[in-house]
Amino acid sequence: MSNHDPDLSLLFHALADPTRRAMLTRLAAGPAQVTELAGPTGLRLPTVMRHLAVLADAGLVSTAKDGRVRTCALNPQALAPIRGWLDEQRAIWEARLDRMDSYVLALMKDRKE
Repeated sequence: MSNHDPDLSLLFHALADPTRRAMLTRLAAGPAQVTELAGPTGLRLPTVMRHLAVLADAGLVSTAKDGRVRTCALNPQALAPIRGWLDEQRAIWEARLDRMDSYVLALMKDRKE
């Protein structure tokens, strides 16, 4: 996966805000109406809608409107690119640390001799 993947950038941007992360945490328990998501934030509805738009642009949230009620649901599969990127980064850093460990052990062995 590219380090400059636009989808990855959208996902990290969406997750960068604590209000949006709180909304996602709430949505992990199940779908919720926009007014329910807005309640704990103390934000006005237009601001909450902008946060939801960022989450929707990243694919993390889907919304459905029934009359005047808009309901939001979490799309957990949208987090897959982040998981893939993090797994790649973990593998890179574990390999680097393993090489450094081998190098330090070789240095220690050489000092003993």
